[in-house]
Amino acid sequence: MIGVTSFGSYIPRLRLSRKAIAESNGWMEPSLLSMGKGERSMCNWDEDAVTMAVEAARDCLAGIERSSVEGLYLASTSLPFLDRQNAGIVAAALNLSEDLSTLDITSSQKAGTSGLLAALRGAGSGAASGTLFIASDKRRTKSACPQEMLFGDGAAALLVGTRDVIAEFKGGHSVSVDFVDHYRGRDGAFDYAWEERWVREEGFLKIVPRAVAAALERTGVRAGEIDHFVMPCTSPGVTAGVAAKVGIRPETVRDTLHQACGETGTAHPIVMFVDALQDAGPGEKILVVGFGQGCDALLFETTSALLKLPKRRGTKGSLARRMEERNYMKYLSFNRLVVQERGIRAENNPQTALTALYRNRRMLLGLVGGYCEACDTPQFPKSEVCVNPACHAVSTQRDHEFSDEPGSVLSWSADALAYTADPPAHYGMVQFQRGGRFMADFTDCDVGGVAVGMPVRMAFRIRGVDEARGMVRYFWKAAPVKGPKEEA
Repeated sequence: MIGVTSFGSYIPRLRLSRKAIAESNGWMEPSLLSMGKGERSMCNWDEDAVTMAVEAARDCLAGIERSSVEGLYLASTSLPFLDRQNAGIVAAALNLSEDLSTLDITSSQKAGTSGLLAALRGAGSGAASGTLFIASDKRRTKSACPQEMLFGDGAAALLVGTRDVIAEFKGGHSVSVDFVDHYRGRDGAFDYAWEERWVREEGFLKIVPRAVAAALERTGVRAGEIDHFVMPCTSPGVTAGVAAKVGIRPETVRDTLHQACGETGTAHPIVMFVDALQDAGPGEKILVVGFGQGCDALLFETTSALLKLPKRRGTKGSLARRMEERNYMKYLSFNRLVVQERGIRAENNPQTALTALYRNRRMLLGLVGGYCEACDTPQFPKSEVCVNPACHAVSTQRDHEFSDEPGSVLSWSADALAYTADPPAHYGMVQFQRGGRFMADFTDCDVGGVAVGMPVRMAFRIRGVDEARGMVRYFWKAAPVKGPKEEA
């Protein structure tokens, strides 16, 4: 049996009110006022497709031995590096074995489903006993365009394999058509979208039914047997229209989550799939559709193992973890859509030493420190000599991963003078529950919301960007834990 063995999702906690977008731009584009309902997910300034992918994967891999992962595929159209493997950064942050197959999948909105199909086929061929597939997107748009209202940021992850399968892959079908509903050229910063009605009539309503009908025929499943129909589309009523055209029952059409977070690009079919898995019981059939220069239709059937999978945050937990953001200018600033004076303190931007990054990759990307086997003292960073004054043993430390260690704030400061994209800069000393301390930047903090003793979890984030050379620097920060849903 081949299929999905675990799942995870990550939607950033910030939710930009569409009403705030409409009120800011309605003077020049009145049509936006009619789109001002609900909210869209919004990355913090230190989040991108890579950091979201790490968070979704951590949710997916909770309680699972990471040595079982032999492959990692990352699908996205907004990868931060054009010529550096982004999947490799994610693998390093997750402390996966370096004896690993990694792959970036991009250049189409159906990369999410096409990549999942490739991962499933790889598991079926025996090429990898466990493949981690992640889809993640943070798409930038021009200000005051409809896509700004429709898009959202997010990621989802699926572990694919042959053991303890929670959703068996029954089969599917792919159609490849160079139907250009939108595109972004090599040097383009934003997508160029074509007329909505044409995309709906000639694209979704003609291409998708063809792929779905072929998938159902291949699997021997009747349209009326589908329990959950997963198909992202930003045009209202299109998903229901496709379902009706192929005979899928209207009550099985899944919510596209437009009001809650918007469409998360390549990640959205997987985000919706995870949402369906969180609602499904054993023996239910889930049809997942991805559209973009063709169509993928993948059919899954849940198994009794779904009930045994430990609870994940998933899409529902991510959506529940939200903070409303009504400051439209903050959104523009975080996405570099407005030219700002950042001050002289922002000018310090040293070149990244690639040799040092490589030598210290496990410390910098994986947050790996040391654990003294002579006195049971954890420490970060790892060193030749134990920091315990009662020990000071030499060469007694083994690797110790701090990324999943719960901690609390030992001391903190809110610095209004140090440069940060979201002032004030919060930082301080983190005390880990099982020992060890770490001086860290804080993220996802509310002004006045930090206190000594506050529980925190480590989050993989952007530390800084070398704009002169195009280098994004990543490291780990401390994020407040607001409740049980954030502990995963």
